[in-house]
Amino acid sequence: MTEVLQKPLLEGAEVSALIPQKHPIEMVDKLWFNDDRTTVSGLSVLESNLFCKNGFFCEPGIIENIAQTAAIRAGYMAYLLCKKGEITEPPVGYIGAIKKLVIHQLPPVGAELRTEITVQQIVFDVTLISAKSTMNGEPVAECEMKIFLKKN
Repeated sequence: MTEVLQKPLLEGAEVSALIPQKHPIEMVDKLWFNDDRTTVSGLSVLESNLFCKNGFFCEPGIIENIAQTAAIRAGYMAYLLCKKGEITEPPVGYIGAIKKLVIHQLPPVGAELRTEITVQQIVFDVTLISAKSTMNGEPVAECEMKIFLKKN
């Protein structure tokens, strides 16, 4: 996994402003790292989370967390462009396909999830990413995902 900063680049409301998902569907609350190919997000798993059941963060939430890591990447990149006056709002994306999904474990309430996505390829409005989620350095999930970006 990519080495991240000691303090997030963005967290809380700053993250919320850069993704199209809103409460109760927000599944990222920190942006730890971003460069030209890689993004690392964080999520504090709370008992009140929509995708928590019997004290664990369930599979749909893990998948949504991966997709929203791609969303915070797109939102952050749009934000950086916006500061240069090139774009006004982050793009909306849709999951097009999920391949090679492996869920290793379900994080318990109170865990801090770290999700790293790496852009493998971009063709027109489709981005292929590989993703790894961890908790305390232990694998949680991995997959490949195609994200389709809606044109503004």
